[in-house]
Amino acid sequence: SSGINAEYGQKVKSTSRRTYYLIRHGQYELEGAKDNEKILTELGRRQAECTGKYLAKLGVRYSDLVISTMARASETGEIILSQLKESDGEVLTEKFEVEKTDMLREGHPIHAVPYSKFKPDSWEFTDGARIEAAFRKYFQRAHYSQKEESHEIIVCHANVIRYLICRASQNPPEGWLRMSLANGSITEIGIDPNGKVFISGIGDKGHMPADMVTFT
Repeated sequence: SSGINAEYGQKVKSTSRRTYYLIRHGQYELEGAKDNEKILTELGRRQAECTGKYLAKLGVRYSDLVISTMARASETGEIILSQLKESDGEVLTEKFEVEKTDMLREGHPIHAVPYSKFKPDSWEFTDGARIEAAFRKYFQRAHYSQKEESHEIIVCHANVIRYLICRASQNPPEGWLRMSLANGSITEIGIDPNGKVFISGIGDKGHMPADMVTFT
């Protein structure tokens, strides 16, 4: 981001692009009573593998992998990471880091407009501030010290991703329920040095065979 270089007292500006790949977790066991019981199904694991293989073939090097701590997202992130590591090419930067965070856990980010029959659990109404904080933490222009374009993967949940899309594109966040994201889908968002945001794909699932596409 732009700012003042404390060492030299000079104004500095961002000069590089940041590209984010927002991944929704794979299909999971809906009947689980607790988070640790809502693990990926066999199809969900295959979806994560498919997404990981696709990311490994994009011809870019990833600097960060940020993963929600919920079981289904954590498992999806680990499978994607294994596919990246098994790739024939160099797809991870030397400073590649993995971060697991509670900030990206599923929740109800904000009341939807227009009115929806969607009825979140009561605890989800407390999550708006947390999800907004996640947006402010992860979606920023590149630091002025960053010299090359960065590619960062974020693995989390449909509600969170839809809210992040609205916020990043400067659209009313209350419209988050107007989108539907497939399991293992990819949303690509870029932030230029001048702060302009470009979305080149929302919930892209074209890397999967049709019989593997689910929305659970």
